[in-house]
Amino acid sequence: MTRLRNLLFLVSMLLTVGQGKAHELDPGYLDIREGADGVYTVFWRKPDVRGLPMDIDAQLPQSCTPNFAPEVVSDGAGWQSHWTAVCRPRLQGQALKILGLDRQSTDVLVRFQPLTGASSTTRLTATRTQLLISEAQSKLQVGWTFAVLGFEHILEGWDHLLFVFALVLLIRSKAQLLGAITAFTVAHSITLALAALGHVSIPGPPVEAIIALSVVFLAIEILKHDETQSRLSERAPWIVAFAFGLLHGLGFAGALQEIGLPDADIALTLLTFNLGVEAGQLAFVGVTLVVGAVLKLLLESVNVVSYQLVNRANLVAGYAIGSIATFWLSERIYGF
Repeated sequence: MTRLRNLLFLVSMLLTVGQGKAHELDPGYLDIREGADGVYTVFWRKPDVRGLPMDIDAQLPQSCTPNFAPEVVSDGAGWQSHWTAVCRPRLQGQALKILGLDRQSTDVLVRFQPLTGASSTTRLTATRTQLLISEAQSKLQVGWTFAVLGFEHILEGWDHLLFVFALVLLIRSKAQLLGAITAFTVAHSITLALAALGHVSIPGPPVEAIIALSVVFLAIEILKHDETQSRLSERAPWIVAFAFGLLHGLGFAGALQEIGLPDADIALTLLTFNLGVEAGQLAFVGVTLVVGAVLKLLLESVNVVSYQLVNRANLVAGYAIGSIATFWLSERIYGF
């Protein structure tokens, strides 16, 4: 299987990769906890947009005093505020709004913890900016919310996608590619669960730097490919995928920990978030292979495909991936 199949997708990815962070899952987050006598503790966090808070605001019902957040302050990655609101009658059955969300491309997660009963986590979007607070949320709703988050996370995490893309470029055998993707899945599922449950704790910045380093490693392997002598990453790619998958799982867990896990549905949210990640990953691989196959057919129809062209395409892809990942690595180390 020629690795030229992925060049077109790489070009389109390079046109957009520099426009945002390499690794993102940064929705807004509103956490409301009910206390006695209609008193609620509220935490509100806005995403950062070029050093400024995103132009969105959480509005509680008019029955709450105050019903808007005080001034937000930077936490280094976003903008947050804490306050106490008195709501009479209680919030259940009333609507809260996220003003300005209809003009954004991000989401806002709203977590509501009633005085008694299980908490609920609801995802608001540009097309759904208002939430009617209810007493309970079905397990299906909880699972779907976190599955969508997982799916969006992998598709917005350029470093994870570039790692998978490099695997597709490096591995020519479909069977080996399937084995490597499976090993990557198993590995990051293990560390995702361990870290999200608090059994493993590693600071985020070093993890992000090593994730970038894993992409640099695969880029070097692509550039060192030799038809006469295969390297370990080509003979047993599942080993490389599993080893680095453990690190990528810590990156996934960091994003999930920022959101918070519903106490009553930890197993469900871990499972569905991970399933969402896998669905996004498989969708990415599927689109890559389809685009590559179409490109190959088009080039073959005009007799353009040649050994020299394939080698040049591999060099371009390897250097492009390595350059982007090296920039991320330098940026993240500097961020320490």
